[in-house]
Formats: sequence, structure tokens, C-alpha cells
Amino acid sequence: MNKDQFKQLFADKAAQAFKATFPEAYAATGKKEVFDARFILEHLEKPKDPSMGRFAFPVFRYAKLLGGKPPDIAAGVAEETNRLLDDNAICTAEAVSGFINVRVDPTELASRTLGDVLSRESHYGDSDFGQNRKYLIEYCSANIAKPYGVGHLRSTIIGNSLRRVYKKLGFDVIGINYLGDWGTQFGKMIMAYRMWGEKVNLEKDAVKQLLELYVRFHDEARKDPTLDDEARQAFKQLEDGDSEAVQLWERLKTISLAELDRIHDMLGVEFDIITGESFLNDKMEPLIERLQKAGLTEMSKGALVVPLDDPNLPPCMLKKGDGATLYATRDLAGLIYRWETYHFHESLYVVGTAQSDYFKQAFKVISMLEEAESVPRADRMTGRVKHIGFGWVLFEGETMATRSGKVIFLEDVIDRAVALAHEKILEKNPSLDAIDATAHNIGVGAVIFSQFSVRRHKDVNFDWDEVLSFEGETGPYLQYTHARLCSLLRNYGKDITSKIDVALLDNVEERRVIELLADFPEIIEDAARTYDPHVIAAYLLRLAAALNKFYQRKDENGRIDKIISDNQALSAVRMVLVKSVQTVLGEGLYLLGMEAPEEM
Repeated sequence: MNKDQFKQLFADKAAQAFKATFPEAYAATGKKEVFDARFILEHLEKPKDPSMGRFAFPVFRYAKLLGGKPPDIAAGVAEETNRLLDDNAICTAEAVSGFINVRVDPTELASRTLGDVLSRESHYGDSDFGQNRKYLIEYCSANIAKPYGVGHLRSTIIGNSLRRVYKKLGFDVIGINYLGDWGTQFGKMIMAYRMWGEKVNLEKDAVKQLLELYVRFHDEARKDPTLDDEARQAFKQLEDGDSEAVQLWERLKTISLAELDRIHDMLGVEFDIITGESFLNDKMEPLIERLQKAGLTEMSKGALVVPLDDPNLPPCMLKKGDGATLYATRDLAGLIYRWETYHFHESLYVVGTAQSDYFKQAFKVISMLEEAESVPRADRMTGRVKHIGFGWVLFEGETMATRSGKVIFLEDVIDRAVALAHEKILEKNPSLDAIDATAHNIGVGAVIFSQFSVRRHKDVNFDWDEVLSFEGETGPYLQYTHARLCSLLRNYGKDITSKIDVALLDNVEERRVIELLADFPEIIEDAARTYDPHVIAAYLLRLAAALNKFYQRKDENGRIDKIISDNQALSAVRMVLVKSVQTVLGEGLYLLGMEAPEEM
């Protein structure tokens, strides 16, 4: 029995208790599902104070329905629930104001949790929750011929983490890097290269030099707006297959892909499919024809648009007056292609919150099309495509823009973080093996974790001192905690066995660590449900803090209560606890896309 089964046991008995205690009110609702076990499971909460129990059911929300005062309802149902549990003392219910709080026997919780972690190791928390349902996750989506700046980082690591989380939960996941390799900006790049490219050596720092051309073009276009018209014409040439334009575009794409691969290798980021807007060129006209046949399009000032049945959304433009397509045209074609190809359970777009209205437009068009074509609800993608937004990455409080050249190169950030990690290692552990590799893992981990420091909807202010700090609530702190536990396991030098007396783990600090270990499977599901790896990051910080309190615990004489002592039975069970935390920390860091060094 794991943590979820403790909840299931309570929910089953509490459902019976509600019906027995309030038969008239229960029947009067006409909704038998209101207090069934599934309903109770879905509405269980976690007390803010761990000493108040493992979980709780908020009775006060349903007092009016049941026709009583919350404390009285809670007391009556708790008493009946305990009677139904009989001598099964692994769960005990008690009334606390308008809640029914549930305690779990600590020895039983320790036995089952530690046994589960030891037996499953890195597979602890795996489940078949996903039932092999198809999940598409689009992330990174960098533009070719532009540098990989800090602004690209958040999409990339959130998507990479979600890919790992959903795989762990048994979903069939496809991670997609959908490159910005088409559109008007390439008309601008073509024009810039034609005008000033003879001085550019694309054999060295090619992407940075292309950025300089791009910025220069925008500077010149401010003075001479006709350049923007020429850029649009250049892109139209590219769409029409002009050989010179296509050849230059292919060269820029090859250079950019090599650069992106190198950066992703540094970050440890993986994709299952790498594609781009250009892949959808032959799929746009069939889409437009479907929309026209469904009667959803009209001409507006020379442009082809889809008017939306929403006063808050402007029409979705499919073609400009010159016949050129737009990003939305390709995205809509991509939505149709992905649905017909994969018939996904959900398709996630990990893109900044600033694009929320754009995605509302795109999803609305799809909804209108499916409605117009009378597509059966079971065969619709509406409701299955979701925008997973996130806040801005700010640098010194300001956003970054490629057009103005305000870009902080991600590689520069990683290099600086790795250099600092290298200095710290030489200062504290100069005899460490593989210093360079360890410094790389710590530096990259510091940069990645900085983006999970807040919930994804919030902005991240990229502050050098905070990102590169090796103290406090940071990635290096978690990695150091993992390495310290590995060191302790090496020093112990004995096999970690499940043949232990878990009843010896009876102090507050040890029980708190066990409770947090038991939370891990649910934490993973919470991260998946909210589409937010911050849930895991925050959990790992809580686990590390609880571990360190256990590690530094003092006995009644004020001395450190050592984990490894002359008491072999106590040492053995405490080392099982250490091994369990090391396992969960390592797996949690993996889910975030970080390495878990064994030495630092």
C-alpha cells in the first residue's frame, strides 16, 4: 500500500460514513456521486502544518448541502469513519474545525515508502497514469539565423522537463522542436545579406554575425521604410522557389541547426522530432480551401481572414494582400497535420504568455472549422490543444529583443556559470576527479534551476548573483546535497538492505523526511496536471531542507546525532533513509533536466 492507497482506504470508508451519518441529506441531493469515494479523493487537501495529518477533507464546503454545522458534520463523519476502519489503525480520522484530518501510522508509512523506494530505485514514482496516451510537446521553437539567447531558455527547459515528466507517468510523448525557418524575417535576412553579406565570414561565429546583419537592417529600415517592402518581396521570392533565395535560406538553416544542436548538447536537452514552418508549405493551401469551403473566410482590405465569433479577438489573417502567408497560416496547417498524424490526447505549445491572444485565435479557428464540418466530438482536437504559457525572462529588469540587438547569449551565460563552478571546486575540493565535467554539470544546473525558481506564469529576472549563487535555494545547493549523500553512502561502505527496523525512525526530523518521500509520486502528477516543473523544484528544496535538519539533528546532550554510529541497527535504518533521499533527489533533478553529481 502506497500513499495513494492510504487515501483510497480513507475515501472508501468516509464515503460510507457520509451516507450512514446523513442518509436524508445524502438522498435529497439526488446526486449519489457527491460523496462517493472518487469525489472525496478528488477533493482531499494537504494541511499546511504537517503535524495536523497527512491529508484532510474540507467538510465546511458542503455544510449547507448536509444541513448542519461544519464542526458537527466533521465530528460525526470522523467517528463513523474510524468505526468502519475498525482495527485497521494505519489510518485515523479526526475532526478539526470544518475538516476531517487523517493521520497515517508513521511506522506503516515508513515501511511501505522506504521499501518502495529501495525496490524501484529511479523508477520510484513511475506509473501507468498516462495509459500510453499520445502527448505532443512543442518547445524551444528557436528561429534559424538568430542567436540562442537567454530568452529561448525558458521554453526549452520547461518543455524538456515536461517531456520527462509525462514519460515517467506512462504517456507516449513526442517532443517537438518547431523551428522558425520561414516568414518575413527571412526576407529581411536575405536583403541584409545581399546588401552587406560580402564582408561576412560565415565560417566563424556565423550566427552572431547574422544577428549583426539583422539588427543593421532594422536600423536602416527605420531611416528608409522601403526596405521593409523589399524584404517582403524577397520572402515572396523565397515562397515562390527563387533559386538564389532558396540557396541562401538553406545555407542559413544548415549553419543555424549546427549551432542549435551544440547548445542543446550543452543543456542536455532532447527532442524526438525537429521540424520547421517550411515543412508545412504544401499543407497551407488545403487548409485554406477547407476554411473557404466551410464558409469561414472573407476578404478584408485585400487580405484573406477568418472573422472570429469573439469581440475580444481580431480576425485571423491567412494571407496578406500580396498573397504571402503568415505564421498563423502555417500553425493552423500544423495543427491539422499533427491531429491527423498522431490523434493526440493533448498537444502542448510551450510558448511565452505574451502569445496568449494569438493561440486563442488559432484554437478558435480550429473550433469553428470542426463545428462547421460537423466533426463528431470524439474526433475533435478542440480542447486537446493547449498553450502552456510562461512569463518573461528579464535581464536587469528589461526584456530582450533581437531586432535591437539586446540579446544575452545563452552560451555566454553557461560559460560564466561553469567558470564560477570551476573556481568553487578548486577552492573547496581541488583533488576532485573530473573537475571540468563536474563544473559543467553544476554551471548548467544553476542556469536551468534559475528558470524553475518561480511558477511558470511569473517573470524570471535573470540576476547574475542569484543565478550563479551556490548557496540558498539554488540548483547547486540541491546538487551538493545529492553529492553529500553519495559521499555518506560511500563512507558507510555496507550494503543497503530492506531488512531494517523502521520503528527506530521515531524522531520528528526523520518522520518529516519520510512523509516528503511518500509525497514524490503525487508531486510528479501535480507537475503534469499543472504543466509546471516548478512544482518539482519547490518539492526538492523542501526535501533537501528536511534532510539537512535530520543530518544536523542534535541529541538530548546537544551533540550532533550522527547518522552512522555504534548502534548498528539504527545506523542501518538511517542509511536506508539516506539512500532513499539520494534516489529521489537524483530522479527529481533528472526530471528537471539537471545532472546529479556524486562528488562536488
